[in-house]
Amino acid sequence: MCAQLTIKNATVADSSLVLYAELNAAQIRAVQRQLKAGTLKQIAKGIASDLPEQSWPALIARERMRILSALFPGSILAFRTAFNGGLPEQGLFYISHTYSRKVQLPGLQIVAVKGAPPQLGDMPIQGRSLYFPSEARCMLENLSPSRGSHKKAAGRESVESRLLTICAARGEQALERLREAARALAPALELSKEFDVLDSLIGSVLKTRESTSTTARGRALTAALPYDADRLELFEHLASVLRSQPLHQAEEAARTPQAMIHFAFLESYFSNFIEGTEFEIQEAREIVLSGKPMLSRPKDSHDILGVFRQAVTPAWMHQVLASGAAIETQLRKRHWDQMQERPETEPGEFKLKRNRAGNTEFVEPELVRGTLAQGSLILPTVPAGLPRALFAMFLVSEVHPFNDGNGRLARLVMNSELSVVGACRIIIPTLFRDEYLDCLRVLSREGNPLPFISAMQKIQAWSAAFKYDDLDTAIENMRRCNAFERSLVQYRLLSPQEFLSN
Repeated sequence: MCAQLTIKNATVADSSLVLYAELNAAQIRAVQRQLKAGTLKQIAKGIASDLPEQSWPALIARERMRILSALFPGSILAFRTAFNGGLPEQGLFYISHTYSRKVQLPGLQIVAVKGAPPQLGDMPIQGRSLYFPSEARCMLENLSPSRGSHKKAAGRESVESRLLTICAARGEQALERLREAARALAPALELSKEFDVLDSLIGSVLKTRESTSTTARGRALTAALPYDADRLELFEHLASVLRSQPLHQAEEAARTPQAMIHFAFLESYFSNFIEGTEFEIQEAREIVLSGKPMLSRPKDSHDILGVFRQAVTPAWMHQVLASGAAIETQLRKRHWDQMQERPETEPGEFKLKRNRAGNTEFVEPELVRGTLAQGSLILPTVPAGLPRALFAMFLVSEVHPFNDGNGRLARLVMNSELSVVGACRIIIPTLFRDEYLDCLRVLSREGNPLPFISAMQKIQAWSAAFKYDDLDTAIENMRRCNAFERSLVQYRLLSPQEFLSN
């Protein structure tokens, strides 16, 4: 819990990081007295902390967005910092501001470069007076001239590589939209020469003009959608096992409208918990069923609501996964609906950077569209119901097409395949999380689908064993089954029949 600094007129909520820009005059005077008394120490002008100095680099790294908005209100992440998604490189963090300035903090140097104010398309970060640039602005700035050993701009080759990734992940129209947005922005940013370079690069990628590509990847660009051949082989192997091995399938357990709402709430609660969005069950209940999002965690509240909405709305519940090119539009729409309150994750847009979980690396960004299209063509050959549900879930999970929300999306896709045939949707309780993820890893890395198939049959039967008409009873019964526990060393996931017999 954060320590509090109590002063006469107010309380500074977190004395581990005190920013003058967030305080009134009386609070600042009180902080200055604490500095003189030695209770607080000055990190930099306008910044103080009660933490030991060795903790300051980690504190600055964790709270850098808050610090930036306090020191440079109205600034925009810029150059290679924006190109890297907001991460510093070699201890440097570039922003665009109304004036140029450098601020050295423990473990981080902020480099403010004089530039244009926020423009159309620049997005506020965390509700603060701080912005992430539009994609067009980011590309233009990273084509600007740079000197010195630490160049502020990513440079032509990096921009060209990013353009190729955008084209492969989102299609040619995305590049055309990017070019028009950059054309409109360039005069206000005073980057007309940079636009000419960008225009030439985009023309090369789209093959509408003579190629000016400088990278091997650019020269090797082909018209056909590339795909991950190794993943396609893995998908075909999973499909062959699902076709040949009859699976036990549990029937729908939530048959009344009220039971369906309760089931959808628990599905959403546990699905978000798997991904680290943790609430107490009663907190989640207030958010989802009473319409009272937590003001201190608005985006986490929307995460759980997004999954709940798709788990309870018939149009989403029964939307089976499309095959071929149509899967792209479908997944984008579904992801946008799920993640629309998190603009920083680019809802509905396929990833532009490689993502991973632990040692598992997912499909490369430029192979996402082709791998989804090719993999989904296998889907109709898998028997409907649980077999097809497991294939659909693994396809989305293994490709990991978006920056965030992939696990939740994969489980929603899986459960839609179950709902449409009247089978029980699947809840992954907290205590089952590790077994579920371990089985996915075994399938992904070793190509062995049997533990995954066995585990998912088991947990579907578990999900179907409860009655959902009364939510309090369902929660209590799940609690008695150890569903909310985390340690597989201390607890075992019980079925309702087991705890009743005890």
